[in-house]
Amino acid sequence: MKSVVIAIPNPYQARRLARLITEQPDFRVTACAHDLMNTYNEVEASLPRAVLIADTLAEMPEFEVMRALFSSLDVRWMVVTAGRDPTRAVGIPARSPRPPGSADLFTIASDAPEETLLRQLRALTFRPHSRPPSQRVPAADLQIGEQVTLRHHRPEANQTVLTHRPGGTGPAYGGAIILIGASTGGVDALLNILGHFPVNCAPTLVVQHTGSGFGASLAALLDRQCPPRVELATDGKPLRPGVVTVGAGTRRHLVMLDGQGRECGLQGTEAIAGHVPSVDRLFQSCVPVARRVVAALLTGMGRDGADGLKTLRDAGARTFSQDEESCVVYGMPRAAAELGAAMEVLPLDRIGPALLQAASTPVRGTMEIPR
Repeated sequence: MKSVVIAIPNPYQARRLARLITEQPDFRVTACAHDLMNTYNEVEASLPRAVLIADTLAEMPEFEVMRALFSSLDVRWMVVTAGRDPTRAVGIPARSPRPPGSADLFTIASDAPEETLLRQLRALTFRPHSRPPSQRVPAADLQIGEQVTLRHHRPEANQTVLTHRPGGTGPAYGGAIILIGASTGGVDALLNILGHFPVNCAPTLVVQHTGSGFGASLAALLDRQCPPRVELATDGKPLRPGVVTVGAGTRRHLVMLDGQGRECGLQGTEAIAGHVPSVDRLFQSCVPVARRVVAALLTGMGRDGADGLKTLRDAGARTFSQDEESCVVYGMPRAAAELGAAMEVLPLDRIGPALLQAASTPVRGTMEIPR
């Protein structure tokens, strides 16, 4: 029996799907949910083979984080769209690196014939060989909020760990600061980029657009899978080599708190470019130390971060943006390209190495706040 969770706010549609699925001898419906938080709780409790989720829920930024959290448990997702065009779902943009029909994600129109839906569901849940229990991640490691269990990576025995420049007293990378901004598609992009980072990387600040309540889960996911330590942004903390600070799921902006590049924190609640936290707000706060900054703007809808990236470049920062081909949504990087904000436009798999290379070059000094 293959277990299924139905996450459909429309009660009529949810009942219809539950009836159809329970009539099949090889499926059973373990729970129904009407919002993302309930969906998370039900999926964590029953670890179903598949989740049928409404496009209205898949379009929410929290869905991207939820999907990434459960990917290691081999949970599959079927987005039920409102019409016959399944690519309408924002959860699966046309440029997604995981298109409809990939290993863990399908889409289907809500008015598709029942036999089509069942055929898609069977294809989605087909798994010729079950994953050995030893390879499964305990569900307790995937809890939302402060209860998340962090499992920090330690360097392997043969991994070179640079903590200081030879003969110097400063941190590795000579005081450089790395900034990253991302939105739709950003979770996978961050996993790719931070996967290149060494355990002693330059202090890094990240703003990722996601829904409230999922910031701690995102930080925990990145911390488990990336070499440096990843922490959720809090009020006032010093910048430290080997620590990536993530602004996500908060109601305040992640910013540089001083003009020396020594402390970051949360400040301000007014939306900028429609977002809290905002990439533009982070980038603008780092202008006083722009000559020490290496910044990248990644995949996402809208234009948050484009103006800030241009301001940083004009002030002396080294700036990059993601190219159209590797973006899930080419919105924010497109706006940056139109402004000439990026010194280089790169595919996703080259951005991590480029950030590290730029951060390892000698810092050209600091820039005073214009008066």
